[in-house]
Amino acid sequence: MAEVLIRRVEARDAAALAAAFASAGVVLGTLQQPYPSESGWAARLGNSGPNDHVLVAEVDGVVVGTAGLHGNANPRRAHAAGLGVSVTDTWQGKGIGRKLLTALLDIADNWLGLQRLELTAFTDNEKALALYRSLGFVEEGRLRGYALRAGHFCDVIAMARLHPNPPRISPENDA
Repeated sequence: MAEVLIRRVEARDAAALAAAFASAGVVLGTLQQPYPSESGWAARLGNSGPNDHVLVAEVDGVVVGTAGLHGNANPRRAHAAGLGVSVTDTWQGKGIGRKLLTALLDIADNWLGLQRLELTAFTDNEKALALYRSLGFVEEGRLRGYALRAGHFCDVIAMARLHPNPPRISPENDA
């Protein structure tokens, strides 16, 4: 497999993200609308806040996946963030999602000190559910009729991951 570059999303990625999110599998596996526009993605990228950390996976100069970590503005929820990931149809099952999520988990755990990461996944998205479980996410419940998808209200599994080794003061800082 070609080398996968994981990097921060940039404004120039709007067209690539519109193309990636037009992928049939991505539309079915996310809460995105069909037929996304480049201008819509440009606006979303321009509206990202300081609590948003969005990465893309690139192979040979082509964006093949994206993942985002989205913090909370409410101070009482500052310890938690929502997580989302998508990989284009032709690159699913090749480790792209794992690479993106591993990078976001590093940011969440080691740079932001987040204690709780949350996500939802459609109940029939077994590959995604298996990936999330392998990275320490656990099922917290089933949300019935959560989202309209292709003319049907579908259930999702709510999952979360608590920080496996919460930050503490280093012993060398003890005086």
